Amino acid sequence: MKLLIRNLARITTEAEIRSLFETYGKVQSCNLVMDEKSGQSKGFGFIEMPKPGEAKAAIKNLNGKEIAETKIRVKKAEAKSESDKNEISNNDNSKANRTIKETEKTFQGWKSKGH
Repeated sequence: MKLLIRNLARITTEAEIRSLFETYGKVQSCNLVMDEKSGQSKGFGFIEMPKPGEAKAAIKNLNGKEIAETKIRVKKAEAKSESDKNEISNNDNSKANRTIKETEKTFQGWKSKGH
């Protein structure tokens, strides 16, 4: 079962999160989401625990627990639905089409000025 952990202190490490969840069972994977520019934690991450009972125990015991002076939030991660994926894709296509049209318009203006 994949879990979402939110409201993590920026100083919290993957090793600390993994250790915390291993108290309740086997941790298959641990992924703390990092900011590409700063290299710091974005304050959330994902844990995967293969046994649902252990994952549920972790949720029950860790949700709202204070870690590094912040109360973390733990819940079952929800997969993005197909409609969410399509909406994102359509928005990206819409932005791309606008950018292409704006570029064409700019180029036509530049071309008409004798360039």
